Parts: sequence; structure tokens; C-alpha cells
Amino acid sequence: MNHLSLAAEATSDNFVNLGDIGSEPWIFLGVLVLTLLGLDLYRHRHAHEPTFRQALYESLFWVACGLGFSVYVLVSFGNQAFGEYLSGYLIEKALSVDNVFVWAMLFSSLSIPLRYQHRVLFYGIFGALVLRGIFIWVGAALLEQFEVLLLVFGAFLVYTGFGIMRHTENEGDPTSSRTLQVLRRFIPVTSDFDGQRFFTRINGRRAATPLLAALVVVEATDVVFAVDSVPAILAVSKEELLVFSSNAFAILGLRAMYFLLAGAKQRFHYLNHGLGAILVFVGIKMMATRWYHLNVWISLAIIATLLAGAIVFSERKNRQLEQERLTV
Repeated sequence: MNHLSLAAEATSDNFVNLGDIGSEPWIFLGVLVLTLLGLDLYRHRHAHEPTFRQALYESLFWVACGLGFSVYVLVSFGNQAFGEYLSGYLIEKALSVDNVFVWAMLFSSLSIPLRYQHRVLFYGIFGALVLRGIFIWVGAALLEQFEVLLLVFGAFLVYTGFGIMRHTENEGDPTSSRTLQVLRRFIPVTSDFDGQRFFTRINGRRAATPLLAALVVVEATDVVFAVDSVPAILAVSKEELLVFSSNAFAILGLRAMYFLLAGAKQRFHYLNHGLGAILVFVGIKMMATRWYHLNVWISLAIIATLLAGAIVFSERKNRQLEQERLTV
């Protein structure tokens, strides 16, 4: 069946239904993602400290990749799939900002040099893609079999959203000390670095370097955040291809986003309010899906408005604080 003809099919609750699309789109997505990962690893094969300009250009490149794939979705599957992909991409991109700040605290606590952080994040992102794929497949299968889980997942998102809006400094931190304690039960962890290696030898014994410890904690962090983000994206699309691809392209740009924003947490005064509001909105939307499905474009506009509002009000707060400092 031609992909374009599948675009017109929709489920009774107005989510797009791509039907039996075959393996071609998945193969294309897999080859594209692996190629981009390979190019990124080659570009950063030598340890170095990324500059702000490099991080900015790379962030723009990854955003272009994500939006470029949305064009493929539009041409292949139609407007509805295009809207669901963009909604999922924007939600994941917004919720991923918290990952950036948690990573900054993690690398600071473990004293990981800036020049080695990209290697940790590269393999952390690769592992995150695998984990997200598993979570998405399981979550979509459960929703297909047990529709009542829409209410459960939706209520969880609303609860989580209000929790994020209340905000604590350790929000989303998976307690790295506990993770490191578990790692030390399996292998000794040295405090010394051995270049970009995750393993080294001390007196002939194999030991983990701090980079492996950081990688394990990064993966644990993603598991924590996936509990929020995967149900949130399943609230706007039930198609595994759209959910995974929007997740993947948002996650691929996280490394560049980290080097761009890691030191700017204090500027985003209302970020948690915006992210919490987005989760509350998609949670309510998910619970209401059994009776009413909000148009995907209206949903996308609300999500974008909430995120933009958090940024605008944060910048206004920054200007007020700057004026107060100048008048003192």
C-alpha cells in the first residue's frame, strides 16, 4: 500500500492511523539516525572543549534535522501525522531542558572535565534511544490493549506537572550517589581519568573511570525523565513511528543543547512553570481522549504558547533583576 494513501486513514478518536506501513520507513529512520550518530562521533573523536559558537551551530543543525524529518512525515503520511510529529518533537524538546541542567549538576559533582563530557553524552544519548524505543513500544502496546490506561497515564502526567511547577532544586535528580553505590558493587571505580576511556587498569586490575560512573548516572537520569516524557508524547500520538522519531530527533540534539545552556539555568526563572503546565495540559488531553479529541494543531499551538510564555516571562524577570542591580 502506498504511504500517501495511508495518510488519509484515521482512528475513531482522530489519532492518525498509519496502518501497515511496512519496514521501509523504519529502515530509513534507522539508517538516518545511525548515520547522524556516526558523523557526530567522528566530528568529536578527539577530546576538546566545545565553544559557544560550535554548540550554537550544532544545535541549529540538529533542529534542522528534526524539522527536515517532519517534511518527510508530511509528504509520506499527510497533515495529521505531520502535526502529531511536531507536537511530540516540541514536547520532548521542552521536557529535555531539565535533563541539561541535571547533567550539569552531575558533571560538576563528579568533576568531569568539559573536554570529556561529549563522549559521555554521546553514549548516554545512544543508550537513551534504545531505552525510549522499548518504553514507547511497551506503552503503545498497553494503550492499545487497555484503554483505561489513558486515564492512568493522564492522571500521572497531571500530578507530575503540578509537582514540577512547585519545583525543587533536585527535581528530576535520580540520586547519583545511589547509582554509583550500585556500580561499585560490580566493579571498582577509580577517581583518576585515563583519557576518554571508560575502563582502565590499576595494579593489573580492571576498574571503571569516572566517565563510566557518569555514563551510568546519565542513563539512570534518562529512565527517570522517560517516565514523564513517553506518556506525554503518547498523549498526542499513538503511532510508534511518529512517537519514536520525534523522540529520537529531539534527543539527538541534547548534547549540543547541553553545551549551549548548561550554565544558564538561573536565567530560566519560569521554565519549570512552563514545563509543568505542558504536562498538565497533555495529561488532561490524554484523559479526555475517550470522549473528546482536541485538534492536533490547536494542541500544538497551546504547547508552543506555554513554552514561549515561560521564556518570555523569564526574560522579563531577567531585565527586572538587571535594573534592580543597576539602581542599587
